[in-house]
Amino acid sequence: MRQVLTETDRRIAAALVASPRASWREVARCLGLSERTVVRRVALLYADGTLRATVVRNPARFPHLIPIALRIRCRPNKIRQVAQALARRPDTVWVDILGGGDEISTIFFLEGTEARNNLLLRDLPATDAVGTWTAHTLLRVFPTAFRWTAGLLTPAELAELVPESVPPTTPTPSYTQLDIDTALIAGLTEDGRATYTDLARRAGTTALTARQRLEALTGAQVLRLATEIDLAVLGVQTEALLWISVRPGALQEAAHVLSTHPHVRFCAATTGPASLLAAVAAANLDALYTFLTDTVGPLDGVTAIDTTPLLATVKRTGLIRH
Repeated sequence: MRQVLTETDRRIAAALVASPRASWREVARCLGLSERTVVRRVALLYADGTLRATVVRNPARFPHLIPIALRIRCRPNKIRQVAQALARRPDTVWVDILGGGDEISTIFFLEGTEARNNLLLRDLPATDAVGTWTAHTLLRVFPTAFRWTAGLLTPAELAELVPESVPPTTPTPSYTQLDIDTALIAGLTEDGRATYTDLARRAGTTALTARQRLEALTGAQVLRLATEIDLAVLGVQTEALLWISVRPGALQEAAHVLSTHPHVRFCAATTGPASLLAAVAAANLDALYTFLTDTVGPLDGVTAIDTTPLLATVKRTGLIRH
């Protein structure tokens, strides 16, 4: 994994963060590069692990999944071991070390109530290094935050790669999981840019059917394709989680403002003392301060905010950091 990227490589990476399965021709056209340049550079970025592609399920479309954000207090001398143990679990999506080095934030997609109860009533209490924890169920994840590009793409370039979706005027039909979906999800989890031929072979179908089914799943927001990268190579030096308390009547508007802001990578409504959780990626501490004063500060209905800087990321979008 590289520590420094050229400006061209950073823009290519940002385009793939915004549109993880964009074709090389689409990326080249968007960025004003030759397709040969994109192919040559992006091959190296994936080969050395700078970029990794995967897929994340939308828990709102899988009724058995219980999405929970945990804030776990640990003994500082054991926090790395606890974070790594959490990252090895297949049901964790994010694992970050926060604040003064004694707290972990993690997001779980738990497979039903029994898995939730086992985690909260058995696994965590049995871990000596864990002191206390708070659990927050994710009520709604706001997908507009996934259009984040570290400011490396212009609004016009972003719109060309990822056109803004129009909210549906009718309720989204219920999702019925097909046999092909299990194979597609497994294949894309391992490699979010697997070819349709490879996905079809895994699912026992044709490449055309695999493509059509994947387009249907992403179009209905059943799955979210994701490109994972160390944000520092894109110029991000400050990451933080914001736990924001908002009056219920102002929650929807606050979520809209935050989830569409260029600094916000993730935004969700939660249960617990805070009603919104936002993951912020900024160039530096001054940019984070400006975001707090100029964006969060004026929001109507905000009654409290807990800003916790990220010290280290152990797992993100289901991929363990190496």
